[in-house]
Amino acid sequence: MIKRLLFGSLPFPSSTAELALLVPRVFAGLAMSLAHGKGKFPPSEKFVSGVGEMGLPAPEVFAWLASSAEFLGGLGLAFGFLTRLSSFGILSTMCVAAFVAHAADPFQNKELSLLYLSIAFAFMIIGGGRFSLDRFFRGSSTAPAATSAPKKKKK
Repeated sequence: MIKRLLFGSLPFPSSTAELALLVPRVFAGLAMSLAHGKGKFPPSEKFVSGVGEMGLPAPEVFAWLASSAEFLGGLGLAFGFLTRLSSFGILSTMCVAAFVAHAADPFQNKELSLLYLSIAFAFMIIGGGRFSLDRFFRGSSTAPAATSAPKKKKK
């Protein structure tokens, strides 16, 4: 059950659909990791104090969680490794960014956080797909079922 939760994926009707999901997964994961997380990992004193100013308890802990979610979670999403867990971390961090850090800001300032939140939500539900590292850890016993109809035997 845990293996399926961590490394599972919903089946898709074709390799084309799987490939179509690979592109946003890799791009969003790398963009999150390199453009947003890399500069915060490890968290600086400025970032830790910013987390504390948001009113979150234990700002050092939450700063580490946020920077790890963005940097390591972004890499996990990009490579399809622990995709659901990585996506959950990104989703949680983007919820704080959109609804706490930018709560009083106009939509334009929340837009990027909400976009990453939406992408993370989608991959948290569907998993990494066929073209992911999760597939190798999933193993054949919990691989997604074939989505095409079984061939009928000729009589």
